[in-house]
Amino acid sequence: MADPVKLNDRHSEFKKKAMELIPEGGNLDLCFTCGTCASGCPATGLENMDPRKFLRMVLLGMDEEVASTPWVWMCTMCQRCIKACPMSVDIPQLVYWVRDAWPRDKRPTGILKSCDVAMNTETCSAMGASVEDWTFVVEDVLEEVRESQPGWEDLQAPMDKAGAEFCLNQNSREPVTEPDEMVPLWKILHTVGADWTYPSKGWGGENYCMFLADSEAWEKMVRFKAKVVDDLGCKYWLNTE
Repeated sequence: MADPVKLNDRHSEFKKKAMELIPEGGNLDLCFTCGTCASGCPATGLENMDPRKFLRMVLLGMDEEVASTPWVWMCTMCQRCIKACPMSVDIPQLVYWVRDAWPRDKRPTGILKSCDVAMNTETCSAMGASVEDWTFVVEDVLEEVRESQPGWEDLQAPMDKAGAEFCLNQNSREPVTEPDEMVPLWKILHTVGADWTYPSKGWGGENYCMFLADSEAWEKMVRFKAKVVDDLGCKYWLNTE
């Protein structure tokens, strides 16, 4: 029979590092295992894991198990657990630091490739859409709507309009696979008389580098997008993602 684990036999280097990095320590030591976090978590039960169990493993010093569980890539980072937790324990931030501990080439392929594609495309599109493709799709869809939908002959979808009040980004999948899905938002902005524009560069709304826990790439992408907005002289950045 295996000897029982004694809490003082284990010291979590991961927990120590995480608490130094997370603002105010993420309240990790305030958890009293009520399980409220797990009750509303969309990832509860996947890989035989849930937020409460994950946090307890961290607090028990089970670093190897915590660092190797694929459950951290199933967490949506929605922060529902923080809102539900009576002690506001920051589990998503902890999940982020676990992801960061994974070797980059071992992280989920889909997220990894999407981050790298976006970083190497001036549109920041995770689908790899070029400036030319993006501009063509917007103009083509706009023309079709004007010609085929009565009442929308004056619909606008400006591109690189300097000084517009709002700069709008876009989920990069829509212009590539579902271009018509862009139109309802155009109509809303048109109806309320908003002064807006799309940028031809940096319009990709999602940031897979954040989900990949690649902080350097995440920051670089956000700074690039923010510069695009500033260069256009827009007052507000409408982030649809």
